[in-house]
Amino acid sequence: MKKVVALLLGLCLLLSSMAFAEAAAFTPGTYEATGKGYSETDPVTVKVTVDEGAITAVEIEGAGELPFGQPAFPTYIEALIGRSDAEIDAVAGATMTHDGVVEAVEKALAEARGEETAASDAAVAFTAGEYTATADGYNGPVTVKVTYAEDKIDAIEVVDSVETGHVGTLAYDIMIPEMLEANGSGVDGVSGATFTTRALRNAVNDTAEQAACTNLDAFKAAKVEHVAGDPIELDYDVVVVGAGGAGMAAAAQATQEGNTVLVLEKNAEVGGNTLVSGGQYQSVMPYLVWDPADPDATTGVYEHNGQTYDKVKSVQGCIDELKMILDWNEEPFDEAWYQDNEFVAGDAKELSKHGVHAEYLPVLQALKAEIQEYLDWAQPQLDAGVSENQLTLFSTLNLHIFQTYYGGLRQSADKSEWIYGDVDLVKQFIEGGQGLKEWLEDQGAEFYEDSQQTLIGALWYRENEFTREQGRWGAYFVAPMSTILSNEANQILTRTTANELILEDGRVVGVKATQFDGTEVTARAAKGVILTTGGYAANIDMVLEDNVYWSTEYLSTATKTTNRSSQVGDGIRMAEAVGAATTGMGFTQLMPISWVDNGNLAFGGGNYACWINPTTGHRFVDEGSERDVLSLAEFRNGMEVNGTKGVFLEFYNKEQMMPAPMQLAEGDFPGRYYRRTIAELPELFAELGVEADPDTVIETIRAYDMAVMGQGEYPDVGKAIASRTVGNVELNEDGSYNVDSYDLDNTVMTIRLMAPSTHHTMGGVVVDTERHVLNADGEIIPGLYAAGEVTGGIHGGNRLGGNAIVEIFVSGRTAAMAVTADNE
Repeated sequence: MKKVVALLLGLCLLLSSMAFAEAAAFTPGTYEATGKGYSETDPVTVKVTVDEGAITAVEIEGAGELPFGQPAFPTYIEALIGRSDAEIDAVAGATMTHDGVVEAVEKALAEARGEETAASDAAVAFTAGEYTATADGYNGPVTVKVTYAEDKIDAIEVVDSVETGHVGTLAYDIMIPEMLEANGSGVDGVSGATFTTRALRNAVNDTAEQAACTNLDAFKAAKVEHVAGDPIELDYDVVVVGAGGAGMAAAAQATQEGNTVLVLEKNAEVGGNTLVSGGQYQSVMPYLVWDPADPDATTGVYEHNGQTYDKVKSVQGCIDELKMILDWNEEPFDEAWYQDNEFVAGDAKELSKHGVHAEYLPVLQALKAEIQEYLDWAQPQLDAGVSENQLTLFSTLNLHIFQTYYGGLRQSADKSEWIYGDVDLVKQFIEGGQGLKEWLEDQGAEFYEDSQQTLIGALWYRENEFTREQGRWGAYFVAPMSTILSNEANQILTRTTANELILEDGRVVGVKATQFDGTEVTARAAKGVILTTGGYAANIDMVLEDNVYWSTEYLSTATKTTNRSSQVGDGIRMAEAVGAATTGMGFTQLMPISWVDNGNLAFGGGNYACWINPTTGHRFVDEGSERDVLSLAEFRNGMEVNGTKGVFLEFYNKEQMMPAPMQLAEGDFPGRYYRRTIAELPELFAELGVEADPDTVIETIRAYDMAVMGQGEYPDVGKAIASRTVGNVELNEDGSYNVDSYDLDNTVMTIRLMAPSTHHTMGGVVVDTERHVLNADGEIIPGLYAAGEVTGGIHGGNRLGGNAIVEIFVSGRTAAMAVTADNE
């Protein structure tokens, strides 16, 4: 039918304009062209075959169109066959790829008609003046003001942007000078800043249209040609591949031990995926929690700075969790029971009945002794009427280790495989985390010293947070970078992509890489190469390749990611090429609090929020559960929005402070979050297409708040730990809730729409406790080390929130120390 309609339309046009008919006729053949799709560095390429009047065949290629665009290729191809133009509908979730395909097909058809393609030799001219335009970036709108003379761009200014510093903002620093030089917008994009690159380009193109650009095709194609320089050969003691948290920790530690260090980073700045993570890290601060040697102490001294701080208080539900662990069955873990019964991830109460793996039994027994000593002190006070939130928080290393164990203990979908963290690797990063804050602070990092917070999927209150003034960039990168560059011989090469490891006589001795302009780099390492390239959550094909955990009903090529586009698993592939073994590749963690529109991390914690099923209006999960538990519940209870499955509604008090990386702007962000009172819910629900009855939602939130205040049971689903109500309420002098002051009617709530996205890949190369990379026989591959998310075997099948940062920094330092020890 489409072909018939297209032919009829073509006939009408032929009758009305012979000149147009001549232009519309095709010279039969196959024509190739490119367009800009999702990727800003890898264009969409099409091969279009035509007869005299229509498209007969189409091929589409685009390695950069993962994870969203490639699955739409067959749909776009089918829609194009029989047409004489490129006017096809976009597939939900693949609109950027659609735009690239349309652009490329239009160019190919123009060539088939004998027209000039893309940019012609005609001069580019403008109506002089200032023009403003806005386009969507990574975190929100990007607004630019462009000043044009009659024949060139005079200036480009970003006047409004909330893009992530040292990630998205790098696109401005690199692309704007090149746009001015090229007098157009077709300059190369910036790796790792795809969304911001696209926003800048689209906004500048908009201003060019406003300025009546006389040759828009030439404007969009204009670029600065980069010419490869002479090959570069470098020699260092240590070569670190990847400049995220693990890489910078490894490089700083190696520098402190007297080594010369070269860091290779594919993105335009150091930071990796760490810069777009939550950033808090889990590690108990003993001076802030209950001390059995001084149980009634209300303050503690941080020895590193000599300052005294108030100890933090427990939170409603913590003691119940401790009692559950105290009753944990110490028999060997009973896998057979779960062959006949469903394993429900996150159901620790049921899990506790079926034993423990032998290597974690000593940890459990030591932890039980610690818990019992705490309860001997706490229970009499509870019995006397003291509120739990007035007791000092219990927290120990053994609790952290054991929660990492059972929080990551998972079964494959077919029940054939169990996975959990290697106890030695888990102990190492948790125990090593005890000195991490001091190490970073000695290099200039700044942290809040008086709190132990929580975040989504963390299971406990032991998060450490950098100061808002310094942020992730200052604490995790400026600080170690000052150490690395204190040796003038050291280098950090950005926009340099490692391609392969150099293997000589069975030993890894260096890395081959390519810079953004094509310049080849050969970096040799006298002592060792440390891989810190991160995971592969942005490579959905790689995620799906070995997936044994998630149903394909939920995890598919349409699944979005919180990760930067650079996280594609290239370090794992390089390691495999020299014989490295991998483990845990079938397990990927999804982030349950990701923005619906682009999959980016929304940040937050479940301890202060009430999550609502948008169809029923009821709660559907304990908001403080592990991340995979939350994600699965969202898929089962959420709605679908523009092709994104698992969309749910989160409600919390507008005055709730978010974690340091992300404070929501005032007002609304349509499609992401809204500020409303309960009286305004009917109108909002109608706008969003939410089926739930507003009165049911309000009733659920009231019941939830009553439970938080100890005035009843939680509605629909229980909750282990809750820190505040959604509605406004005053506190009594003893810290308990003044129930009579509770007021939901006049509370302004933040309402967020979120869904799951890929976040952290559990799988990676196999390492020992010194971070040597091992082969399939368990043997060390000489000269090769790995740290961070590129490794596997640590977090089991699910990572606790906040465990990534502590692990990557500890393992990076561990790898550097092993390099030194191995070469003494």
